[in-house]
Amino acid sequence: MPDDEVEPTTSGSGFSRRNLLVGASAASVLAAAGWPGAAQAAPRDDSLKITIMGTSDLHSNAVNWDYYKDATYSDRDQNAIGLARVSSVVKQIREKRGRDHTLLFDAGDTIQGSPLGFYYALVDPVTESGATHPIAAQMNAIGYDAVALGNHEFNYGLEFLDYWISQMDADVLAANAVHAGTKVPAFTPYTIKTMKVKGRPPVRVGVLGLTNPGVVIWDKANVSGKIEVLDLVEAAARWVPVMRREGADVVVVSAHSGESGTSSYGSDLPVENAAKLVAEQVPGIDAILFGHAHVDVPERLVTNTVTGKTVVMSEPKNWGQRLSVFDLDLEFSRGKWSVTKGSACTINTNTVVDDPELVAVVRAQHEAVVKYVNTPVAVSTQALSAAEACWKDTAILDYVNEVQTATVAAAVAGTPEAALPIVSIAAPFNRGATFPAGEVTIKDVAGLYIYDNTLMASVLTGAQIKEYLEYSAKYFKQVAPDAPVDPAAWTNAPWPTPQSPTIPDYNYDQFSGVDYGVDISQPVGSRIVGLSFNGAAVAADQKFLVAVNNYRQSGGGGFPHIATAPVVYNAQVAIREAIVSYASAQGTIDPADFHVENWRLVRNGTPVV
Repeated sequence: MPDDEVEPTTSGSGFSRRNLLVGASAASVLAAAGWPGAAQAAPRDDSLKITIMGTSDLHSNAVNWDYYKDATYSDRDQNAIGLARVSSVVKQIREKRGRDHTLLFDAGDTIQGSPLGFYYALVDPVTESGATHPIAAQMNAIGYDAVALGNHEFNYGLEFLDYWISQMDADVLAANAVHAGTKVPAFTPYTIKTMKVKGRPPVRVGVLGLTNPGVVIWDKANVSGKIEVLDLVEAAARWVPVMRREGADVVVVSAHSGESGTSSYGSDLPVENAAKLVAEQVPGIDAILFGHAHVDVPERLVTNTVTGKTVVMSEPKNWGQRLSVFDLDLEFSRGKWSVTKGSACTINTNTVVDDPELVAVVRAQHEAVVKYVNTPVAVSTQALSAAEACWKDTAILDYVNEVQTATVAAAVAGTPEAALPIVSIAAPFNRGATFPAGEVTIKDVAGLYIYDNTLMASVLTGAQIKEYLEYSAKYFKQVAPDAPVDPAAWTNAPWPTPQSPTIPDYNYDQFSGVDYGVDISQPVGSRIVGLSFNGAAVAADQKFLVAVNNYRQSGGGGFPHIATAPVVYNAQVAIREAIVSYASAQGTIDPADFHVENWRLVRNGTPVV
């Protein structure tokens, strides 16, 4: 297995005071940010403190920029995003701790999730141009030591993933992603880094990478028959002893997996959010950097049930908004180091400014994307908004269904399936999405359709569509018929099973092409009323051609029937690009041409809005 050395750095380290906040020392900034390790007592000769830093769910955010708004990123909590911000904090910690006392890891979902990632995967692919991927370039410039694969690393296919890995200086890890039908890792399982601290015996830090089992559902088209993803606990139990035998004094797990012990895809696959289970059940782990849930978990102390020892865990908030910092106290005894105590915190990257060196690394690529997203595609006759799309049939979501329906209809023309009525499914991905009156640009489309899904079409029966809609209607809380009208408060109901705290907006699928009501005064499973097509009740055995995205068709969200339905169309057309192409061809976006209010919220038959 790889055994790389992290050499002490005293000069030529690639950073300087000019990258810190003006007038503030690294120690003072970190102390203000709440880092408990900002001031430390001098260690004994047989003791040592090392610092492990970690990011997760960067989602191709390189700089503090919102491509959808064409402006500096901002939110109500004054967060900042991007690897350029992360770099400034990392440099401060390295300055304070000493480069030889620190390592930097990532827990996955790095290359997909922003227009920057989309552009260099699909519009101007680095695999064709030969350019360095912007995230690889930045990670190399910062000096990451190891990166675990997240599920979104598989979105653009294995060839693209392999190309990105080849550009990375850091080890890219995924112990539980194996060649299909075997237990042979398809990627490097772990690496051991040797930290050479002046005047001390070397410290060997092993890091194990684990990815998410949901890959085989969410990216079935890319990995089926090629990659399988094993249980995280099983993989950790296999590899941690190997790392210890190879001399790892410290073992860190970098896992793209939440901590809750639950899954969004049911029980057919190993647990999705298994980070805490790994800490509890696998002996020999000192710390776990985890991600996937997009939440800020500064520190979680978990007792291993086998050894009784404490495992320190931390999850940094997504997009580079936080950096996890683990401080591990080590003691040297009988010729080896061991961890005696661990703590963790997260540092808010809004406490620093963008590292200008990291901005420079991607400036040309960033500017190319800004130019691209500001390209006009059509003119809208009026302003369209998704603000009410979670509880009301809106024109802007109907436009997604219009494009999907037209694309599928053109694709099946001349086939037996052309005789089937076409319905389409869309979900409200972004309540802030708008098409302005007048010029609509690619960034407006990207703000509406924020995921890199592709379009598919399957065949469902009327009975199956009704069951699908009932499942979707779980999104709403049950509301009394005479309760005050407050639809915004009725969304995001708790999951009927404890998969996550609430049902997200992207799991509320809406159909076009059929007419129906959602009676939220009724219990889950009995809410869909008046399901009809062309004025007649939908028959249980009536067949429909259903336009659907690949995430949903692969089983994402656990909706019934769709994952096993016959697939009629799968040309790998990106839905966002289909919307852009359709809008460009039409030239005008006029709701009068496509907006039909075919579904509505009701209570005891009375429409809510």
